[in-house]
Amino acid sequence: MRTTRPLLVAAGAAAALAVAAAAPAAADGAVLTTGENTPVAVGDVLNASLAAGTAATLYSSATGTSGVSCTSSAFTATVTANPPAPGTASESLTGHTFDSGGCSSNVVGVLGVSGITVDNLPYTTAVSSDGTITVTPAAGSAVQTTLRLRTLLGTITCVYQAPALTGTASNADNSIAFTKQHFTRSSGTSLCFSDGYFTAKYAPVTDTSLPGGPVVHVG
Repeated sequence: MRTTRPLLVAAGAAAALAVAAAAPAAADGAVLTTGENTPVAVGDVLNASLAAGTAATLYSSATGTSGVSCTSSAFTATVTANPPAPGTASESLTGHTFDSGGCSSNVVGVLGVSGITVDNLPYTTAVSSDGTITVTPAAGSAVQTTLRLRTLLGTITCVYQAPALTGTASNADNSIAFTKQHFTRSSGTSLCFSDGYFTAKYAPVTDTSLPGGPVVHVG
């Protein structure tokens, strides 16, 4: 009888240690990680191009296929905060480019795409543990894209704006995706469609500040 209680206490302690050892390692990790649950450092630069076989599109309606399509695009962002998970990491989106050589338009009256510029950078990007991504501009500004389109009458400029963008991060292919994000035309001729719906998938997202550029996980 005198040894029963110490044995029970020891058994309980061992069971508690076993449960703790079995707990998911991600619980102690950061929102953005690489490799073996290694937190991405603040100041690291993340980069991604369009997922293989996909295109970035800005269509004139949410259900149509008329507009502009690009097969070459990339973004660059710097990590500004990476708290423990679950939580929300922050990035500064400093670059978002489109190669006009890989862009085309099927809008009636438009012969081609001379250039696409993302304006008002940098944007603030919030990445939550649940995979939600929110891109917002500086106060008093807008997420803005300028298209330069070739027509029979010369090059026209179409400017589109959105208050913010919402996307999704996936660890299945280390991607971020934007689907039918609504822009409205802020300036341009009648050849510039009045609404734009942006869709694109970028993968894989990598940490280019580290050797080998490991992929980035969200959790």
